[in-house]
Amino acid sequence: MRANMGFTDRIIRLVLAVIFAKLFFTETVNGTLGIVLLTLAIVLALTSFVKFCPLYAPFGINTCSTKK
Repeated sequence: MRANMGFTDRIIRLVLAVIFAKLFFTETVNGTLGIVLLTLAIVLALTSFVKFCPLYAPFGINTCSTKK
C-alpha cells in the first residue's frame, strides 16, 4: 500500500472522527445513526493513521504532495 493521503486530508479526517465520536459518546446522536457515525469515525481515524484510503485507489486520487 502506497500512501495516497496528504497531510491536510489526514487532519480533516481526524477532526471529523473526533467530532463524530464526541457526538456518539455524549449521546447527542444515538441509535442506528450513532452507531453509523461511530463506525465512520473509526474508519476515518484508521485511514488517517495508515495514510491510505482504499476508496482513492480505484479512482487514482492521490492527495500526497510530491517533493522532488
